[in-house]
Amino acid sequence: MAQKRFIVEVEKAQETRLGKPSRGPVYRSLFAKDGFPPPVQGLDSCWDVFRMSVEKYPSNPMLGTREIVDGKPGKYKWLTYKEVYDRVKQVGNSMRSCGYGEGVKCGIYGANCAEWIMSMEACNAHGLYCVPLYDTLGAGAVEFIICHAEVSIAFAEEKKIPELLKTFPNATKHLRTIVSFGKVTPEQKQEVESFGLAIYSWDEFLQVGQNQNFDLPIKKKSDICTIMYTSGTTGDPKGVLISNESIITLLAGVKRFLESVNEKLHDHDVYLSYLPLAHIFDRVIEETFIWHGASIGFWRGDVKLLIEDLGELKPTIFCAVPRVLDRVYSGLTQKISSGGFLKKALFNFAYSFKLNNMKKGLTHGEASPLLDKFVFDKVKQGLGGKVRLILSGAAPLAAHVEGYLRVVTCSHVLQGYGLTETCAGTFVSLPNELDMLGTVGPPVPNVDVCLESVPEMGYDALASTPRGEICVKGKTLFSGYYKREDLTKEVLIDGWFHTGDIGEWQPNGSMKIIDRKKNIFKLSQGEYVAVENLENIYGQVSSIESIWIYGNSFESFLVAVVNPSKPALEHWAQENGISLDFNSLCEDSRAKSYIRDELSKIAKEKKLKGFEFIKAVHLDPNPFDMERDLITPTYKKKRPQLLKYYQNVIDNMYKSSGSKPGA
Repeated sequence: MAQKRFIVEVEKAQETRLGKPSRGPVYRSLFAKDGFPPPVQGLDSCWDVFRMSVEKYPSNPMLGTREIVDGKPGKYKWLTYKEVYDRVKQVGNSMRSCGYGEGVKCGIYGANCAEWIMSMEACNAHGLYCVPLYDTLGAGAVEFIICHAEVSIAFAEEKKIPELLKTFPNATKHLRTIVSFGKVTPEQKQEVESFGLAIYSWDEFLQVGQNQNFDLPIKKKSDICTIMYTSGTTGDPKGVLISNESIITLLAGVKRFLESVNEKLHDHDVYLSYLPLAHIFDRVIEETFIWHGASIGFWRGDVKLLIEDLGELKPTIFCAVPRVLDRVYSGLTQKISSGGFLKKALFNFAYSFKLNNMKKGLTHGEASPLLDKFVFDKVKQGLGGKVRLILSGAAPLAAHVEGYLRVVTCSHVLQGYGLTETCAGTFVSLPNELDMLGTVGPPVPNVDVCLESVPEMGYDALASTPRGEICVKGKTLFSGYYKREDLTKEVLIDGWFHTGDIGEWQPNGSMKIIDRKKNIFKLSQGEYVAVENLENIYGQVSSIESIWIYGNSFESFLVAVVNPSKPALEHWAQENGISLDFNSLCEDSRAKSYIRDELSKIAKEKKLKGFEFIKAVHLDPNPFDMERDLITPTYKKKRPQLLKYYQNVIDNMYKSSGSKPGA
């Protein structure tokens, strides 16, 4: 049987030219072989996305929030498209009567909620730039963004107001008005007014422009609708300028993709909004739902209560970052291994049976309907019972987790890849294509993609297995970094955006992310180490949660800092008669040896080279976190900061392991 191939070539490869590295052929999605989706009549801006849905689906439930009755969470209470539209109009009129119009920068700060979307739509209506201030970036970054983007008016979740006030006095150069999504205390009012600014509660602000009606400006596709600051793993956050055209082009591509795989969205689809709206991934998904007249329910803002919110809302599409799916996976596997022998045996039989049928090419729905009903239905109910698509993005999802969830959740698990600069979705894997496991799938049908050779890392885009830096071209691309023309020129060359990620084309046209251009270093014996790739391999060890690997050109071997899995380490200690608490275990040399042996086991199994083995480990009971500035809000490791934080630990590991080759 000929291999299916989900890409078509649109331009020939180019050899090395004028000092530029060689470039592989340019490909696009098979679903776009006759051209990209045409523009939709009348759809020129993000405002049109919402406006057209209000006209088409005025009484559909749009935004839902759980009611708290006597301190207990109740049902979801919904606002229809028309009700949301009426509030958005009020917010817009109030903004305009305070003097804020086209081109003004408006900050939005806080967890996802109905007011977040209403403030965003008011910006879309009146041509303001929506500037999300996020949460996880800490006060320093919030202050940086307000000053850098020159934010004049900011909306904020009630409990974020104190954080916002920490940006005073510097932020007051630009910031003139603050609106709370909830209430405002007399003390806050006094403090804000002492700086000559105005602050309103949500209800007060809705009344500000009540007797006025402002015409909406005409919006062009090329107008900027949002400036999204990315958390970059180095330096200050960069403001990514995203135009109306980027978002509406992406929406058309996502629609064509879903229709091509028979999973098109309907107005009765339901989405749980919990991934930050300040990130492009969630923002474009919610725009897609709004465009289809579908419903968005908000979580309560607590990860521990997420599963309960899922159970109440019963979403049909669930988007997640690998961290959340890892939790679902470990929760399930622990539950099953702690069950009785019979239960375990039945589950394992059902799992192998269904997986084998899926490998034969059956869809997950056809592979074992009976077992779905009797065995896997409990898993499905855990996610609310109605999920048909699980989308993972923002970071790589381990292949074993993806494979497992594809079998047991009775839904498609699709891994996607994109950046803020490419307006999120650039690649996404296809339902029922089991050999796409561990890849991010083929390109979305609205971009062209090629690989560019990276000779210094030994990646050749013209080799029989093409590898190189992923470059993307198309209308979904960003318009540049705000006030950083220099950085824009570094990555946007002749219309091609250079992602900095190293990919490898698979025979079926899907892309596998194998490395990061910058994350490479040489050991003292001259061997190159692609650290990202190694962390993905070692990350599969079940007794660890997270691993950061370090090496440099003065040393001949690698060391690592590991966040061990608490249940796994405690279980090991119990079996070995060691009675210490978790923190003390992490300092115990026997525990370190155990973890190192586990790492060596997988290294042997994956046939890693000698210099890729980890020679010493340090166990940190506290997971890498944003509080210590060790990871970005999308859980990417900040390597320079990790090195600074663990410098003494690293030095000691090299000292005690003796810096001699093969030690």
